[in-house]
Amino acid sequence: MNTRWDLILVGAGLANGLIAWRLKQRQPALNVLLLEAGPAPGGNHTWSYHHGDLSSAQHAWIAPLVVHHWDDYDVFFPAITRTVAGGYYSVTSERFADIISQALGDHLVTHTPITQLTPTAVTLEDGRTLEARAVIDGRGYRPSPHLTVGLQAFFGQQWQLDRPHGLTRPRLMDATVDQQGGYRFVYTLPLSATELLIEDTYYIDQATLKAQQARDNIQHYASTQGWQLKTLQREEQGNLPITLTGNHQAFWQAAQGQPCSGLRGGLFHPTTGYSLPQAVALADVIATQTSFTPELLYRLVRQFAKQRWREQRFFRMLNRMLFLAGPADKRWQVMQRFYDLNDGLIARFYAGKLRLADQARLLTGKPPVPVREALQAVLKKTPRLRAFHDE
Repeated sequence: MNTRWDLILVGAGLANGLIAWRLKQRQPALNVLLLEAGPAPGGNHTWSYHHGDLSSAQHAWIAPLVVHHWDDYDVFFPAITRTVAGGYYSVTSERFADIISQALGDHLVTHTPITQLTPTAVTLEDGRTLEARAVIDGRGYRPSPHLTVGLQAFFGQQWQLDRPHGLTRPRLMDATVDQQGGYRFVYTLPLSATELLIEDTYYIDQATLKAQQARDNIQHYASTQGWQLKTLQREEQGNLPITLTGNHQAFWQAAQGQPCSGLRGGLFHPTTGYSLPQAVALADVIATQTSFTPELLYRLVRQFAKQRWREQRFFRMLNRMLFLAGPADKRWQVMQRFYDLNDGLIARFYAGKLRLADQARLLTGKPPVPVREALQAVLKKTPRLRAFHDE
């Protein structure tokens, strides 16, 4: 293993994997090392995104990772059932691992935990120290005292069925299910005529989702749909941060000059927690650089994150209404009202590109939560948020 690298990426998750791959495409002579504590890059995940989330050029270079693509998707609420137009794509961790491993070869090292990192060096668990012109930390989300978040908690199972399930498009949200103390919905992807990924999903305040409870819920949901589950292929579980408010300047000052990526750098959609579009955009930005000093990368990523933080202010306000206004098991009413809007607005919401007219439309009419509590949530007048400023 080389003793000096141009760039070391710690954590071979989505963000760092995309950075390494994009650099390999754009600057193949660059000496990049991707380190992963686990057995393979990408872990055990399914990443999805909407067509409008990426530019045409981004769709083109990420295309080899895409395993599934649908032209539209369904949502189900007590008072609304509809099909929403717009492409929906999914990347599997298996495909991700194959592509990244082939592209990087021996510049990807797995089964390699670290004990310490600095902006220019990494200390491995076996005591060795690897030096680089710069190090990027992409080891996933870490709670911060400078961010107040809720969670999108999910537990998924991928099943082979006894016979075809009959779905032709994803069910992004089926919120007709029992809410169980938070905004709960079932998310279902048809992977083949007889394969389904079924996820029990919650918008909740803390990571309290229990695996066995979710397994039971999935079994019950499949039974109500008439699906006969045959062979369990895999399970996945996670907690995606949903930003309510925070101090972005303090968040990055706490990094103390350490370049970060992905969830580690707070780079995710504020309302869904999905990180692929921002990871793709960051990989593009980094791949155009010709100098890889930690000072430059820290400023680059911080400015990238700052711009998105500013763009997401309206989303954080909506998140506070979702989480803080009204009973937890009535949160579905906010999303039901959202899905009564037009396809274009919905697509721009997921892409994080709302127009002023879109924002006005989202706030007009009778709110689906108590007015007084909605105003308190918007103005952050709650004990939970009293100490925070949305900066």
